[in-house]
Amino acid sequence: MVSTPSKQSKAETTKEKSQYLRGSIVEGLKQDTPSFNTDNQVVLKFHGIYQQDNRDERKQLKQQGLGPNYSFMVRTKNPAGDCSAALYLALDRLADEVGVGTMRVTTRQGFQLHGVSKHDLPTVIQAVKTHLATTLGACGDISRNVMGPAAPFTHESYQLAQAYAQSISDELLPKTKAYVEVWSLENDESGQKVYTSAEPEDEPLYGKTYMPRKFKVAITVPTDNSVDIYTQDLGLVLIFDEKGQHIGFNLTVGGGLGRSHGAPETFPRKADHLGFCNVDQVVDFTKAVVMVQRDYGDRHNRKHARMKYLIHDRGIDWFRQQVEAYAGKKLGAWRELPAWQFEDYLGWHEQGDGQWFLGISVENGRVLDQGTLKLRTALRTIVQTYGYNLRLTPNHNILLLGIKPEDKATIDALLLEHGVLAVEAISPARRYAMACPALPTCGLALTESERFLPGLIDLVEKGLAELGLAGEKISIRMTGCPNGCARPYMGDIGFVGSGLNAYDIYLAGDLHGTRLNQLYRERVQADDLMDVLIPLLRNFKEARQPQESFGDFCDRQGIAALRNISPSPDLSPNPSP
Repeated sequence: MVSTPSKQSKAETTKEKSQYLRGSIVEGLKQDTPSFNTDNQVVLKFHGIYQQDNRDERKQLKQQGLGPNYSFMVRTKNPAGDCSAALYLALDRLADEVGVGTMRVTTRQGFQLHGVSKHDLPTVIQAVKTHLATTLGACGDISRNVMGPAAPFTHESYQLAQAYAQSISDELLPKTKAYVEVWSLENDESGQKVYTSAEPEDEPLYGKTYMPRKFKVAITVPTDNSVDIYTQDLGLVLIFDEKGQHIGFNLTVGGGLGRSHGAPETFPRKADHLGFCNVDQVVDFTKAVVMVQRDYGDRHNRKHARMKYLIHDRGIDWFRQQVEAYAGKKLGAWRELPAWQFEDYLGWHEQGDGQWFLGISVENGRVLDQGTLKLRTALRTIVQTYGYNLRLTPNHNILLLGIKPEDKATIDALLLEHGVLAVEAISPARRYAMACPALPTCGLALTESERFLPGLIDLVEKGLAELGLAGEKISIRMTGCPNGCARPYMGDIGFVGSGLNAYDIYLAGDLHGTRLNQLYRERVQADDLMDVLIPLLRNFKEARQPQESFGDFCDRQGIAALRNISPSPDLSPNPSP
């Protein structure tokens, strides 16, 4: 292992002193306060927990002389989005008992509960563990949830991809006993008892300081880019020979979308093709990639700590040499792949075993009952009645698995009764849209995202219909800050929060996730977004080539030419300096 640099960030010191992710969380849980200290907040992220406060209430609480209204977000780790019926029902129950009455599907195929109080955290963690799931590693400087194609097809390629997502997740899971110790709390006459182990501790893969920053892995099959493979630190694509035998994996490395406003040294990056490995080599090469980033990633400047910067700075050839040295074997040449296609698997699909699965659209991932939409009630009723297991998709939707043909009509009727639209009734603009949670819970958000995007999509739908473009497949992704949780830099259109009620607009990505988009305008006010979009869409209708998508059109025209399309008299034709 490369020696630890003498100068490192405070987060590195906190991790090193955390006793393999224990920190003083147990002591913090005993304190009669609504929050944890700063060091414990860092360590808690490794346990899948973020300390937050309701930013909508900050001003009023401050005027009353009160501190922030602290609560916690708890995130589950579901490789390839796998979620049992029992786990789903447990989370649904907890959403009412200790949360805010909703759940959220993440863009990494997990669940989030919001609004959990500090004293309820052990209850949530124990419930998740009871159903053979975990929150360990769902956040923090570590390998996050391993993504995979969610569709439950019985075809061998999909079955293998989902199995490898689980096995790779197991390989990259921390070995610390802290998770069991911290959250295995019992009450007896003397108070809370903590289960500890006298066995020596070790993290053979991660060491005491784990990774320099978060590390994201995804696995998929050729053509299926539901996982946005080029946005991952490490991507694995199953490769089959001409006889259909699984022979190995193509590896991609160095993707990542986070950046910071006003810091040009930070940027989104599309992954590189690293090479090919045989089936029996995949664990060794996966760990080798992790170890290279572990030992060479920047532990001083956290804004420069993702693996994408290591590869950008030193080059893919250097990185490949290091990976081969750590693995003790050579990579093969990249195997050519067919074109990538985005898949969301909404609607009805045959699994291949006589049963069906149903993909249900969850707008911005929020599972709720609101107005005439009773999505939570509908899903609870279906899962309780039929016992269906679920899969969470990278587009924050939900698949119900193993449905008998004779039950399809009943389920359709139940969903319609609860205001849940069939996929045929959802516009492409809404179907392919994604947003991060942003305000009021995310501490990094500069402006709205999840709460704002549905209303913007209403306007986009209206504008497209008036232009005769209602059926166009246009992916719109919005985040409340530049960190990119909803992957805005890969969509046809990306809206990135840059200030209160203001967004940077990115264009020329594509629905299939093969191309980064580019900055078009900066700091456009929310009320002016449609004034910018409509002239672009009108120009697209008039000047597109046959079958050309909006993203491809913008890419062909070029950002400079698009900036000459004046959006309105009161908007500058060029981004502000």
